Amino acid sequence: MITKAVTVYNTLKQMYPDARPSLHFSNSWQVLVATILSAQCTDAKVNQVTPTLFKYYPLPGDLAEADIDDVIAIIYSTGFYNNKAKNIIATAQIITHDFGGQVPDNMADLLKLRGVARKTANIVLTDGFHIVDGIAVDTHVGRISRRLGFTVNTDSDKVEKDICTAFPKEDWGNINHLMIYFGRDICASQRPQCIRCPFFHKECLSNGTF
Repeated sequence: MITKAVTVYNTLKQMYPDARPSLHFSNSWQVLVATILSAQCTDAKVNQVTPTLFKYYPLPGDLAEADIDDVIAIIYSTGFYNNKAKNIIATAQIITHDFGGQVPDNMADLLKLRGVARKTANIVLTDGFHIVDGIAVDTHVGRISRRLGFTVNTDSDKVEKDICTAFPKEDWGNINHLMIYFGRDICASQRPQCIRCPFFHKECLSNGTF
């Protein structure tokens, strides 16, 4: 029997066969920092500042010794720059001092870093190490999961648990990217384009038929 989750995944895969991370990075260190900077900021804006940031601070050890005012000057346009600068410098120091300069490749150690919760850790593991330990839950994933009836929760950790139960593990690594594409393209928070949605008359709970 084909479950609703499999149907949703296969449909989104057909719609967005080239779905990939929006953030630009070339290694686990870069995806970690870029994801921390992406909080309350568009990926496009983050992509504008990270080339300069990584030019001056290519490794955790470089950023660990950075002057916070210099970092703020680079990341200012991403918003919440004071906290973000503190977080990425502190994270660089932890990686340098506690992990031998290497970004941790497991959930428990990633959660010891500043500014890192499960969403960021899942992104680093999936996109930086190709390790699938869960599903990164951002606003798009949470919203779409609720609208399609995979969860009633708003807490991201609870949403992750629900959708990890619903979707086969082999789909976990890509479902975040697919839902982000779908959320930006059709299932927006405000004024979703339901007329274009392949799920509106079947799975979607927002159409009043369930």
